[in-house]
Amino acid sequence: MLKLSTLLLVGCCITAPAQAGLFADDDARSKIQLLEKRVLQLETRVLKLEESLGRQTKSMLDLLGQIDALNSDIKKLRGQNEELAHGLLDAEKRSKDFYVDLDSRLRHFEAAEEAAKEAAETAVKEPLTANIGISATPVSAEATDIAVENRALESAYALYKGGNNAKAVKTFEDFLSKYPDSVHVPNAKFWLGDAQSKLKNYQAALDTYQELLKAHPNTPRAADVMFNIAACQRQLKLVLGSKKTLNQLIEKYPDSEAASKAKKLLSSNK
Repeated sequence: MLKLSTLLLVGCCITAPAQAGLFADDDARSKIQLLEKRVLQLETRVLKLEESLGRQTKSMLDLLGQIDALNSDIKKLRGQNEELAHGLLDAEKRSKDFYVDLDSRLRHFEAAEEAAKEAAETAVKEPLTANIGISATPVSAEATDIAVENRALESAYALYKGGNNAKAVKTFEDFLSKYPDSVHVPNAKFWLGDAQSKLKNYQAALDTYQELLKAHPNTPRAADVMFNIAACQRQLKLVLGSKKTLNQLIEKYPDSEAASKAKKLLSSNK
């Protein structure tokens, strides 16, 4: 009996450490599985973060590309704005010079008309002054003719400035037919050509400008006339003729505003 008890006691001592070792292995496996699970979770999170970062990087690159494109467009717009501003200044200067010239001419017209009126009044008074023995100034037929001529040109010009180009063309043509030797012929032909161009009658305008330049090569508007000739040639598809006229303009009047416009036009056509 004592031997049996001893054997049982020894058996318990042996089996107890074995069971403890078995429990320790299970616990280690559980911890390893938990660690593996956490590693998988971390790897999944890393992949998601990498994907998100890739999308954000692509979006940032796209945004940078758009910014570069916008900067390029802004530079182009600034360049166009500078060109427009320069063109506007040129147009304002030309307009100012034109109206100063027109004002001086109109003052001349008014002075001539006043002289004609005074001559007419003198003519009316002449019989009376003759009866009382006073010598009267004779009527100046030339002054009267100039006043009529000036009024005819003013009438045509008013139609032209008012945008009634069809009537302006007819009135300018009548003026040129009636007063072919007038000092105002160069201006009348210049305005006539412009009115014809606005009516898209480019061949008639071209003929008018060419006649003007042939008859009055030293007109102050010669450079502008040549530029308008080139513009008409371009509208009529006379490309080579237009380029030739522009080059002649640049060579003959290099410092004129028309030459500057001609250079830009030739450059844009290259």
